[in-house]
Amino acid sequence: FARPWRCCWWAASLCRPKLINQVRDPASSKSAFPRFFILSFTMFRNQYDTDVTVWSPEGRLLQVEYAMESVKQGSACVGLRSNEMAVLGALKRSVSELSSHQKKLVEIDHHIGMGLAGLTADARSLAKYMRHECWNHKYVYGAPKPPHLLMGDLADKHQRTTQTYVRRPFGVGLLVVAVDPRTKNPHLYQTCPSGNLYEYYASAIGARSQSARTYLEKHHESFPTAAKDDLIVHALQALVGCVSGDDELTKENASIAFVGKDNKFTLLEGDALQPYLDRLELRGNDDDDDDDDDDEGEETKKEETEAMEES
Repeated sequence: FARPWRCCWWAASLCRPKLINQVRDPASSKSAFPRFFILSFTMFRNQYDTDVTVWSPEGRLLQVEYAMESVKQGSACVGLRSNEMAVLGALKRSVSELSSHQKKLVEIDHHIGMGLAGLTADARSLAKYMRHECWNHKYVYGAPKPPHLLMGDLADKHQRTTQTYVRRPFGVGLLVVAVDPRTKNPHLYQTCPSGNLYEYYASAIGARSQSARTYLEKHHESFPTAAKDDLIVHALQALVGCVSGDDELTKENASIAFVGKDNKFTLLEGDALQPYLDRLELRGNDDDDDDDDDDEGEETKKEETEAMEES
Protein backbone atom coordinates (compact mmCIF):
# COMPACT_ATOMS: atom_id res chain seq x y z
CA PHE A 1 0.00 0.00 0.00
CA ALA A 2 2.98 2.32 0.52
CA ARG A 3 3.86 2.57 -3.16
CA PRO A 4 0.35 3.62 -4.40
CA TRP A 5 0.20 6.05 -1.49
CA ARG A 6 3.43 7.66 -2.72
CA CYS A 7 1.95 8.00 -6.21
CA CYS A 8 -1.13 9.68 -4.82
CA TRP A 9 1.07 11.89 -2.69
CA TRP A 10 3.13 12.95 -5.73
CA ALA A 11 0.01 13.65 -7.81
CA ALA A 12 -1.45 15.66 -4.97
CA SER A 13 1.69 17.79 -4.86
CA LEU A 14 1.10 18.72 -8.50
CA CYS A 15 -2.54 19.56 -7.94
CA ARG A 16 -2.46 21.50 -4.66
CA PRO A 17 0.56 21.85 -2.32
CA LYS A 18 -1.65 22.47 0.71
CA LEU A 19 -2.96 18.90 0.44
CA ILE A 20 0.55 17.48 1.11
CA ASN A 21 0.65 19.02 4.56
CA GLN A 22 -2.68 17.41 5.38
CA VAL A 23 -1.48 13.98 4.18
CA ARG A 24 1.75 14.18 6.17
CA ASP A 25 -0.15 14.94 9.35
CA PRO A 26 -1.23 11.56 10.82
CA ALA A 27 -4.12 13.20 12.64
CA SER A 28 -5.67 14.45 9.41
CA SER A 29 -4.66 11.67 6.99
CA LYS A 30 -7.99 9.86 7.29
CA SER A 31 -9.95 12.89 6.16
CA ALA A 32 -7.39 14.04 3.57
CA PHE A 33 -7.29 10.78 1.60
CA PRO A 34 -10.89 10.79 0.33
CA ARG A 35 -10.74 14.56 -0.18
CA PHE A 36 -7.79 14.05 -2.53
CA PHE A 37 -9.73 11.69 -4.72
CA ILE A 38 -12.66 14.11 -4.84
CA LEU A 39 -10.22 16.82 -5.88
CA SER A 40 -8.61 14.69 -8.58
CA PHE A 41 -11.93 13.68 -10.11
CA THR A 42 -13.10 17.32 -10.05
CA MET A 43 -10.01 18.72 -11.79
CA PHE A 44 -9.77 15.96 -14.41
CA ARG A 45 -13.45 15.34 -14.96
CA ASN A 46 -12.91 14.81 -18.69
CA GLN A 47 -9.75 13.28 -20.08
CA TYR A 48 -10.64 14.19 -23.67
CA ASP A 49 -10.62 18.00 -23.36
CA THR A 50 -6.96 18.43 -22.38
CA ASP A 51 -5.89 19.16 -25.97
CA VAL A 52 -7.64 20.20 -29.15
CA THR A 53 -6.28 17.23 -31.13
CA VAL A 54 -7.82 14.58 -28.82
CA TRP A 55 -11.04 12.94 -29.98
CA SER A 56 -13.69 11.89 -27.51
CA PRO A 57 -15.35 8.46 -27.89
CA GLU A 58 -18.42 10.25 -29.29
CA GLY A 59 -16.33 11.70 -32.13
CA ARG A 60 -16.19 15.25 -30.74
CA LEU A 61 -13.40 17.79 -30.30
CA LEU A 62 -14.37 19.24 -26.95
CA GLN A 63 -12.04 22.23 -26.98
CA VAL A 64 -13.52 23.31 -30.30
CA GLU A 65 -16.96 23.13 -28.74
CA TYR A 66 -15.74 25.20 -25.80
CA ALA A 67 -14.50 27.83 -28.26
CA MET A 68 -17.90 27.87 -29.94
CA GLU A 69 -19.48 28.52 -26.55
CA SER A 70 -17.45 31.72 -26.26
CA VAL A 71 -19.16 32.93 -29.44
CA LYS A 72 -22.56 32.41 -27.82
CA GLN A 73 -21.48 34.57 -24.87
CA GLY A 74 -20.37 37.52 -27.01
CA SER A 75 -22.60 40.48 -27.78
CA ALA A 76 -25.02 39.92 -30.63
CA CYS A 77 -24.28 40.65 -34.27
CA VAL A 78 -26.73 40.37 -37.19
CA GLY A 79 -26.28 40.42 -40.93
CA LEU A 80 -28.64 40.49 -43.91
CA ARG A 81 -28.44 41.24 -47.61
CA SER A 82 -30.53 42.21 -50.57
CA ASN A 83 -29.78 41.95 -54.27
CA GLU A 84 -27.72 45.14 -54.15
CA MET A 85 -26.71 45.71 -50.52
CA ALA A 86 -25.40 43.87 -47.45
CA VAL A 87 -25.90 45.24 -43.92
CA LEU A 88 -24.34 44.41 -40.55
CA GLY A 89 -25.67 45.38 -37.12
CA ALA A 90 -24.02 44.86 -33.75
CA LEU A 91 -24.47 45.56 -30.07
CA LYS A 92 -21.51 47.21 -28.35
CA ARG A 93 -20.56 46.49 -24.75
CA SER A 94 -18.76 48.68 -22.24
CA VAL A 95 -16.79 47.30 -19.33
CA SER A 96 -18.14 49.99 -17.00
CA GLU A 97 -19.88 53.32 -17.09
CA LEU A 98 -16.48 55.03 -17.21
CA SER A 99 -15.28 53.17 -20.32
CA SER A 100 -16.09 53.52 -23.99
CA HIS A 101 -17.92 50.83 -25.95
CA GLN A 102 -15.96 48.16 -27.79
CA LYS A 103 -16.09 48.27 -31.56
CA LYS A 104 -17.81 45.26 -33.08
CA LEU A 105 -17.78 46.21 -36.78
CA VAL A 106 -14.43 46.39 -38.58
CA GLU A 107 -13.49 47.46 -42.10
CA ILE A 108 -11.20 45.04 -43.95
CA ASP A 109 -11.16 46.69 -47.38
CA HIS A 110 -13.39 49.16 -49.20
CA HIS A 111 -15.54 46.21 -50.38
CA ILE A 112 -15.31 43.94 -47.30
CA GLY A 113 -16.21 44.37 -43.63
CA MET A 114 -16.88 42.11 -40.69
CA GLY A 115 -18.86 41.92 -37.45
CA LEU A 116 -17.78 39.78 -34.52
CA ALA A 117 -19.10 37.93 -31.50
CA GLY A 118 -16.73 36.43 -28.95
CA LEU A 119 -13.18 37.35 -28.00
CA THR A 120 -12.40 40.77 -29.42
CA ALA A 121 -8.64 40.18 -29.23
CA ASP A 122 -8.90 37.11 -31.47
CA ALA A 123 -11.04 39.07 -33.92
CA ARG A 124 -8.42 41.82 -34.04
CA SER A 125 -5.77 39.25 -34.99
CA LEU A 126 -7.99 37.81 -37.73
CA ALA A 127 -8.81 41.29 -39.05
CA LYS A 128 -5.10 42.01 -39.36
CA TYR A 129 -4.62 38.75 -41.28
CA MET A 130 -7.50 39.52 -43.65
CA ARG A 131 -6.19 43.03 -44.35
CA HIS A 132 -2.74 41.68 -45.20
CA GLU A 133 -4.30 39.16 -47.58
CA CYS A 134 -6.25 41.92 -49.35
CA TRP A 135 -3.20 44.17 -49.60
CA ASN A 136 -0.99 41.38 -50.96
CA HIS A 137 -3.58 40.41 -53.57
CA LYS A 138 -3.99 44.02 -54.69
CA TYR A 139 -0.21 44.47 -54.87
CA VAL A 140 0.33 41.33 -56.96
CA TYR A 141 -2.73 41.41 -59.24
CA GLY A 142 -3.67 45.10 -59.17
CA ALA A 143 -7.29 44.34 -58.26
CA PRO A 144 -9.34 43.83 -55.07
CA LYS A 145 -9.38 40.30 -53.73
CA PRO A 146 -12.60 38.36 -54.46
CA PRO A 147 -14.44 37.68 -51.19
CA HIS A 148 -14.88 33.95 -51.76
CA LEU A 149 -11.08 33.50 -51.97
CA LEU A 150 -10.52 35.51 -48.80
CA MET A 151 -13.16 33.57 -46.91
CA GLY A 152 -11.66 30.27 -48.04
CA ASP A 153 -8.27 31.33 -46.69
CA LEU A 154 -9.88 32.48 -43.43
CA ALA A 155 -11.72 29.18 -42.98
CA ASP A 156 -8.45 27.30 -43.54
CA LYS A 157 -6.78 29.43 -40.87
CA HIS A 158 -9.58 28.54 -38.45
CA GLN A 159 -9.31 24.86 -39.32
CA ARG A 160 -5.54 24.64 -38.78
CA THR A 161 -5.97 25.55 -35.13
CA THR A 162 -8.23 22.51 -34.65
CA GLN A 163 -5.62 20.10 -36.01
CA THR A 164 -2.37 21.45 -34.55
CA TYR A 165 -0.86 20.46 -31.22
CA VAL A 166 -0.44 23.14 -28.51
CA ARG A 167 -2.69 25.65 -30.26
CA ARG A 168 -6.19 26.71 -29.35
CA PRO A 169 -9.07 27.58 -31.69
CA PHE A 170 -10.02 31.20 -32.21
CA GLY A 171 -12.79 32.02 -29.75
CA VAL A 172 -14.71 34.31 -32.09
CA GLY A 173 -17.43 34.03 -34.70
CA LEU A 174 -17.50 36.39 -37.69
CA LEU A 175 -20.17 37.74 -39.99
CA VAL A 176 -18.53 39.10 -43.14
CA VAL A 177 -20.29 41.28 -45.71
CA ALA A 178 -18.66 41.82 -49.07
CA VAL A 179 -19.28 42.79 -52.67
CA ASP A 180 -17.63 40.80 -55.43
CA PRO A 181 -15.56 43.28 -57.46
CA ARG A 182 -16.31 41.38 -60.68
CA THR A 183 -19.99 40.53 -60.49
CA LYS A 184 -20.95 43.39 -58.10
CA ASN A 185 -23.13 40.96 -56.13
CA PRO A 186 -23.31 41.30 -52.33
CA HIS A 187 -22.49 38.36 -50.07
CA LEU A 188 -22.90 37.47 -46.40
CA TYR A 189 -20.59 34.86 -44.88
CA GLN A 190 -20.39 33.31 -41.41
CA THR A 191 -17.37 31.59 -39.85
CA CYS A 192 -17.01 29.75 -36.55
CA PRO A 193 -14.07 28.37 -34.51
CA SER A 194 -14.52 24.90 -36.03
CA GLY A 195 -13.42 26.15 -39.46
CA ASN A 196 -16.85 25.82 -41.06
CA LEU A 197 -17.83 28.46 -43.60
CA TYR A 198 -21.42 29.33 -44.54
CA GLU A 199 -23.07 31.84 -46.83
CA TYR A 200 -26.42 33.29 -45.73
CA TYR A 201 -29.21 35.57 -46.81
CA ALA A 202 -29.51 36.63 -43.16
CA SER A 203 -27.98 35.41 -39.91
CA ALA A 204 -27.31 36.33 -36.28
CA ILE A 205 -24.67 35.22 -33.78
CA GLY A 206 -23.88 35.99 -30.15
CA ALA A 207 -25.81 36.14 -26.89
CA ARG A 208 -29.63 36.10 -27.15
CA SER A 209 -29.34 35.90 -30.94
CA GLN A 210 -32.20 33.39 -31.23
CA SER A 211 -34.78 36.19 -31.12
CA ALA A 212 -32.92 37.98 -33.92
CA ARG A 213 -32.85 34.81 -36.03
CA THR A 214 -36.58 34.34 -35.47
CA TYR A 215 -37.25 37.88 -36.69
CA LEU A 216 -34.99 37.43 -39.73
CA GLU A 217 -36.65 34.13 -40.65
CA LYS A 218 -40.04 35.80 -40.45
CA HIS A 219 -39.15 38.70 -42.77
CA HIS A 220 -36.42 37.28 -45.01
CA GLU A 221 -38.67 37.06 -48.06
CA SER A 222 -38.78 40.86 -48.28
CA PHE A 223 -35.00 41.33 -48.07
CA PRO A 224 -34.01 40.74 -51.76
CA THR A 225 -35.94 43.78 -53.01
CA ALA A 226 -35.55 45.96 -49.91
CA ALA A 227 -33.85 49.35 -50.07
CA LYS A 228 -30.84 50.31 -47.98
CA ASP A 229 -32.84 52.19 -45.34
CA ASP A 230 -35.29 49.32 -44.97
CA LEU A 231 -32.47 46.82 -44.47
CA ILE A 232 -30.93 49.01 -41.79
CA VAL A 233 -34.25 49.26 -39.95
CA HIS A 234 -34.66 45.47 -40.18
CA ALA A 235 -31.18 45.02 -38.69
CA LEU A 236 -31.98 47.37 -35.81
CA GLN A 237 -35.30 45.67 -35.19
CA ALA A 238 -33.54 42.30 -35.01
CA LEU A 239 -31.08 43.74 -32.48
CA VAL A 240 -33.88 44.99 -30.21
CA GLY A 241 -34.62 41.45 -29.05
CA CYS A 242 -30.93 40.88 -28.23
CA VAL A 243 -30.63 43.73 -25.72
CA SER A 244 -30.20 42.44 -22.19
CA GLY A 245 -32.49 43.24 -19.26
CA ASP A 246 -34.15 46.64 -19.16
CA ASP A 247 -31.60 48.25 -21.49
CA GLU A 248 -32.69 49.90 -24.70
CA LEU A 249 -31.16 50.14 -28.15
CA THR A 250 -29.47 53.54 -28.40
CA LYS A 251 -26.95 55.29 -30.59
CA GLU A 252 -24.27 54.54 -27.97
CA ASN A 253 -24.64 50.74 -27.84
CA ALA A 254 -25.64 50.06 -31.47
CA SER A 255 -23.69 50.26 -34.71
CA ILE A 256 -24.57 49.62 -38.35
CA ALA A 257 -22.37 49.04 -41.39
CA PHE A 258 -23.26 48.47 -45.03
CA VAL A 259 -21.59 47.82 -48.37
CA GLY A 260 -23.17 47.66 -51.82
CA LYS A 261 -22.71 47.83 -55.56
CA ASP A 262 -22.34 51.60 -55.53
CA ASN A 263 -21.34 52.01 -51.87
CA LYS A 264 -18.01 51.38 -50.21
CA PHE A 265 -17.97 49.92 -46.72
CA THR A 266 -19.57 52.56 -44.49
CA LEU A 267 -19.95 52.55 -40.70
CA LEU A 268 -22.89 54.32 -39.00
CA GLU A 269 -22.53 55.18 -35.33
CA GLY A 270 -23.60 57.92 -32.95
CA ASP A 271 -25.57 60.80 -34.45
CA ALA A 272 -25.48 59.25 -37.93
CA LEU A 273 -27.49 56.31 -36.58
CA GLN A 274 -30.12 58.36 -34.73
CA PRO A 275 -32.48 58.93 -37.73
CA TYR A 276 -32.82 55.18 -38.21
CA LEU A 277 -33.52 54.68 -34.50
CA ASP A 278 -36.24 57.35 -34.70
CA ARG A 279 -37.74 55.58 -37.69
CA LEU A 280 -37.64 52.30 -35.76
CA GLU A 281 -39.47 53.92 -32.84
CA LEU A 282 -42.18 55.28 -35.13
CA ARG A 283 -42.55 51.86 -36.68
CA GLY A 284 -43.00 50.31 -33.23
CA ASN A 285 -45.68 52.86 -32.34
CA ASP A 286 -47.57 52.09 -35.56
CA ASP A 287 -47.47 48.37 -34.79
CA ASP A 288 -48.84 49.03 -31.29
CA ASP A 289 -51.71 51.08 -32.77
CA ASP A 290 -52.53 48.28 -35.20
CA ASP A 291 -52.58 45.77 -32.34
CA ASP A 292 -54.92 48.02 -30.34
CA ASP A 293 -57.26 48.34 -33.35
CA ASP A 294 -57.30 44.57 -33.76
CA ASP A 295 -58.12 44.10 -30.07
CA GLU A 296 -60.96 46.64 -30.29
CA GLY A 297 -62.33 44.90 -33.37
CA GLU A 298 -62.31 41.53 -31.63
CA GLU A 299 -64.07 42.98 -28.59
CA THR A 300 -66.75 44.55 -30.83
CA LYS A 301 -67.34 41.22 -32.56
CA LYS A 302 -67.70 39.46 -29.21
CA GLU A 303 -70.24 42.03 -28.01
CA GLU A 304 -72.28 41.69 -31.22
CA THR A 305 -72.23 37.90 -30.92
CA GLU A 306 -73.40 38.01 -27.29
CA ALA A 307 -76.19 40.48 -28.20
CA MET A 308 -77.42 38.17 -30.97
CA GLU A 309 -77.42 35.18 -28.62
CA GLU A 310 -79.41 37.06 -26.00
CA SER A 311 -82.01 38.16 -28.59
